[in-house]
Amino acid sequence: MILVVAALCVGATVTFSSLQTPVYEGSIKVLVGQERGTKDAPREDVIGLQQLTQTMAEGVSSRPIAEAVIQELNLRTTPEDFLDHLRVKPIRETQFIQINYRDSSPEGAEQVANTVGKVFSEQVSEVSPSASAITASVWEPAERPDEPVSPNPLRNGLLALVLGLMLGVGLAFLLEHLDDSWRSSEEAEQISGVPTFAVIPEFERPAGKKKERY
Repeated sequence: MILVVAALCVGATVTFSSLQTPVYEGSIKVLVGQERGTKDAPREDVIGLQQLTQTMAEGVSSRPIAEAVIQELNLRTTPEDFLDHLRVKPIRETQFIQINYRDSSPEGAEQVANTVGKVFSEQVSEVSPSASAITASVWEPAERPDEPVSPNPLRNGLLALVLGLMLGVGLAFLLEHLDDSWRSSEEAEQISGVPTFAVIPEFERPAGKKKERY
């Protein structure tokens, strides 16, 4: 029973995963900096830029960026749906921002991710034109992904195997608990309080012998 339940869970999960549309992810890194007249920046400025990076990350996942990218690439989507596929995360204690975009095609994931970095960099330069301007530069552009990030049949199958084994064990214990049949003469004596005088053994009728009528 345990093996059957586990096999059913794995089979259903792998089949469902194989029917899903593959999703690819393009990833870039954006470096937040500041133009200065001197070569070395004080430590206070570096800490300030690290804090500013968190604010800049919010700017990446904003409606103006989504609308600009949609217009430039002529995408057939809404800003809301676009932002649902966009993931932005500042890398802790650095001036880098990680930007990921998921798409049903590897070419689309790569192109959109790179365009987001380009558009964001241009808009930051437009709103910060002073001598000590804040800059946002694409440090690591996206490459075309070779494999989808989801679905992952192997990972899902392993998780389904673990879950199936747990369900199978739980079901086996439940059926064992609900089974009130007596399995031995000792158990019958213990439950009934009456000694056992005889036991009728279980036997099988020969395959070719017909049942007699009386």
